[in-house]
Amino acid sequence: MANNRSSYRMSAFSVTVFTQLLVVSIAALVLYWLIKLREGVAFTSNIKIMIFNLHPLLTVLGFIIFSGEAIITYKGIPMTRPTLKLIHLILHLIALFAGILGICAVFKFHNELKTAHAYTLHSRIGLSTICLFGLQLLLGFVTFLFPGAMSATRARFSPWHIFTGVVIFFMAIVTAETGLIEVFIYQKLHKGQEALVVNFIGLLILIFGICVGLIVVLPLKRK
Repeated sequence: MANNRSSYRMSAFSVTVFTQLLVVSIAALVLYWLIKLREGVAFTSNIKIMIFNLHPLLTVLGFIIFSGEAIITYKGIPMTRPTLKLIHLILHLIALFAGILGICAVFKFHNELKTAHAYTLHSRIGLSTICLFGLQLLLGFVTFLFPGAMSATRARFSPWHIFTGVVIFFMAIVTAETGLIEVFIYQKLHKGQEALVVNFIGLLILIFGICVGLIVVLPLKRK
C-alpha cells in the first residue's frame, strides 16, 4: 500500500525543470513587452516611459526570478551543502540589488514627472517586501554563514527562515500582480496585443510562484 502511495508522489526535480521553462517564458514575454511593444528601457531619457520600463524589468526578471531561483536552489542543484549555501546567498544578493534598482527607477520616473510616491497598494506592498527581504537576508547571513550560530540555534531558526522566505517571495508575487493591474488602469489597456502579453505575464508569474512553493514542500527524489 505504501508503495502504491509513493508512486503518485512528484519529485522536486521534475517541477524544477518545468519552472525553468516558465523562467524562460516570463523573460521572453517581459523583454518583448518592454522592447517591442513599448519604447525600450533607459535610466536616463527624454522618453520618460523608458525610465519606468526599468521598474518591471528589474523587479520581475531581477527580483522575482532570482529570489525564486534562490529558494529552489537546494532542490534543483546537485552540489555540496556549503556550495549550495553560497549559490543561495549570491542569488538573493542579485535579487536584492535588482529590486533596489527597480525601486530607484520608478522613484526617478515619478520625480521627473513630479508625481507622488508610494500612494498605491502595489507600491506599499512592494516597499514592505524589499525591506523584509533585506532583513531576512541579513538574519540568514549571520545565522547560517558568518559568524554563524550554534547548531541548535540554526536548527530552531531554519523552519522560520524557510517560512518567512516563502512568505516574502509570495509578497513579491502579489506586488507584481497588483503592478500589472496598475498598468491596465493607468495605460488604459483593454484589448489588443499588449493587453494579451501583460495578461500572460501575470499568469506565468502566478504559476511560477506556485511552482516555487510546490518545490519547497516536495521531496528531492521520488521514493
